Amino acid sequence: MDHVVLAYALYLLISIPLTVLVARTLSKHGRTFLAEVFADSPGLANAVNQLLVVGFYLVSLGFVTLFLTSGADITTAREVFEMLSVKIGTVALVLGAMHLLNVLVFNGIRRRHLTPKPAPVPVPLPYPGVPQAPPFPAP
Repeated sequence: MDHVVLAYALYLLISIPLTVLVARTLSKHGRTFLAEVFADSPGLANAVNQLLVVGFYLVSLGFVTLFLTSGADITTAREVFEMLSVKIGTVALVLGAMHLLNVLVFNGIRRRHLTPKPAPVPVPLPYPGVPQAPPFPAP
């Protein structure tokens, strides 16, 4: 088997399960987090969680696929492992950044949802006996 094809196969066999593992972790713990935030609407919590996970999969697997190719001339097993270390390390860093981004999104949603809404400004009521102007000009 060609060394490059072997490196590609190993890269996919490592990076795709790694992506799935991170996505499942985000889904599991994100669901719990969003259920607290959207306690009044569990359906919305699940929907937001699924949308974030689908977006994570699309971006992560898109990156894994785009990062698959290599112009390196690989002739030895050592070069296979060196290429794999660079590719898998880069994928791990990108997945870590995506995970951090998802946590920041979850935190932003939580803050926005749990921040108390300002009380409405009271509208002064007219005093009895004081004539009020009509709301619109008379024709």
